[in-house]
Amino acid sequence: MEQRQLLRFLGILEKMKCYTRHSWTSSGRRESVAEHSYRLMAMAFLLREEFVDADMDKVLAMCLIHDWGEAVTGDIPSFLKSEKDEAKEEQMIDGLLSMLPERTAERIAPLFDEIRRQETQEAKIFAAMDKLEAVIQHNEADISTWIPLEYELNLTYGEEQANPIPYFAKLRKIAKEDSLKKLNQKNKTT
Repeated sequence: MEQRQLLRFLGILEKMKCYTRHSWTSSGRRESVAEHSYRLMAMAFLLREEFVDADMDKVLAMCLIHDWGEAVTGDIPSFLKSEKDEAKEEQMIDGLLSMLPERTAERIAPLFDEIRRQETQEAKIFAAMDKLEAVIQHNEADISTWIPLEYELNLTYGEEQANPIPYFAKLRKIAKEDSLKKLNQKNKTT
C-alpha cells in the first residue's frame, strides 16, 4: 500500500478513537468505538485455547474490522439501530474498502460478509464476544450511566449469540449474575 494511501485510511480509522459508544468506562467517561474493538481483540487473543478448532486469527481480524463503518457514521446503540442505519453502515464499509488496494480489499471484504451471514463458527464466536463485551462493559461502569431500558437489556443482551457456545453461555450467565448484583445494590440504595 502506498504510504499516502495508508495515512488517508488511518486518518479515517482514527475517528474510531473520537466517536464514543453508548457505554461508559469504570472511570466515568464514555467508551470510544476503538476501545470496544481493542477489548474484543484482547478477548479473541486470550480465548485462543478455548476454541482450538476455530481460526482465531480470523476471529481476531473480525474484531479489528467489525466497526470500521462507525469511523464514518459514528456509533448507534443496537437498541436504536434501524435497517436503514445498517444499510448506511454497509455502504460506508463498501466505500472504505474501495479506498484500499484491490488485493487488500479482496482479503477484507469476505470477513465483513462472513460477519453479516453468521454461518461460520468464527462469525458466531465473534458475534457472541461482541455482545458479551458490551454487557461486561456495562457491568464495569457505574449503574448511574445505565438508562432504564438497560436494566432489563443487560440481563438478556447477547443470550441468543452466547447460549449455543458452551464457553460463552457460562460467561453470559456470570455476566447476568454481575448485572443482577449491580441492580440489587441500586435497589437497596434507592
